[in-house]
Amino acid sequence: MKATVQTQGRQFTVEQGDKFTVNRFKNTESGDIVELDQVLMLVDDGKATFGSPYVEGAVVKAKILENKKDRKIIVFKKKRRKGYQRRKGHRQRISVIEIESIETK
Repeated sequence: MKATVQTQGRQFTVEQGDKFTVNRFKNTESGDIVELDQVLMLVDDGKATFGSPYVEGAVVKAKILENKKDRKIIVFKKKRRKGYQRRKGHRQRISVIEIESIETK
């Protein structure tokens, strides 16, 4: 079974056992279970179910494997001939999650 879910403003097509990174879920630790209830589409044995906007009663359960920081992004600004240069870095907080189950009610 496949599902397309929306979380934190992004859409993912997932199956059971998939691992991927998303923006960090607040107030969670590794080992916690989160429910993604904004399911846009379900595909089960070749039969697709589309929501308007979400599929009723469909829930994707995911386990948080790790909360960490992503790689550093360097933000560099410069205006030529003015002596203006700024260099900043940013590390986004992310959660690595694994899909445990896709359930329909």
